[in-house]
Amino acid sequence: MLLVVGDSISAGYGLAKGSGWVDLLARRIEAQKLSWRVINASISGDTTAGGRARLAGLLTQHKPAIVIVELGGNDGLRGLPVTEMKKNLAEIIARAQQRRIAVLLAGMEAPPNFGPEYTVSFRQVYRDLAKQYDVPLIPFLLDKVAGDPALNQGDGIHPNVEGAHIVADTVWSALRPMVDALNTSS
Repeated sequence: MLLVVGDSISAGYGLAKGSGWVDLLARRIEAQKLSWRVINASISGDTTAGGRARLAGLLTQHKPAIVIVELGGNDGLRGLPVTEMKKNLAEIIARAQQRRIAVLLAGMEAPPNFGPEYTVSFRQVYRDLAKQYDVPLIPFLLDKVAGDPALNQGDGIHPNVEGAHIVADTVWSALRPMVDALNTSS
């Protein structure tokens, strides 16, 4: 079982049902005849604090082998303290690892309106946590999508269908070795 805990980017905000990156990833896994079920527990507007608060129940309910954590974007949009974001993400990773659940951390970028120091600190949180907890990191989930009007919805934040395909490819590149390793070890 693969659990995705994220915000609107992972919830497929603004897209027709079944066309978000998580749905595309699930179809790819199914097409490759891999015995993994994908559960999308993402909520539009969620923050790292919200994800932390929901995590225990999600882990108990779904008993995943892998959790993809895609949170922080809304923390950045709101200018919430980076130290709090780091603490919340650290708690999420630690709780999953305590249950022997593999974690894939998906990084986000902060908007530039809070200044360069905030932007750099925000970005560094993901790198630091990946190193500290020895988890794979997607440095920026929206790499090759962010800033391209042809790949985003009118809000300039959320991927359109074409952008969702690129995000799914980005995630699969990082996830595939984890899936292969767990399939081999079981």
